[in-house]
Amino acid sequence: MKRRTAREKALQALFQIDMSQAEPSSAIEHVLEGVGNDHYLDQLVFGVLEHKAQIDESIITYLENWKLERLATVDRNLLRLAVYELKFSEKDVPANVVIDEAIEIAKLYGDEGSSKFINGILSKVKQHM
Repeated sequence: MKRRTAREKALQALFQIDMSQAEPSSAIEHVLEGVGNDHYLDQLVFGVLEHKAQIDESIITYLENWKLERLATVDRNLLRLAVYELKFSEKDVPANVVIDEAIEIAKLYGDEGSSKFINGILSKVKQHM
């Protein structure tokens, strides 16, 4: 599975977990739709869940006039995913690639302003790493 696909599937699984308190393994299995499991997908989902408190703190630091709970569920989970990659995952993916991928995924799954919003928050996170 390509990393872009793994990121999209991870976003879908995190969305399910966030919305319906689904078990992580079940959410991953559901988004895979019968396709074999992927190590990077597992790493993303379980990594976000493991570091969620720290990731959320990083996001909250750069939210202006917003509360994390009020963000669109897609935006919130896409930010969590990207901040995880920036701060906690193996450093084999450059920060700019992580941000660009998040922006492109936001264009697919978010609303009209999601990509600009995601870019703004992630740029601030990257600046202060």
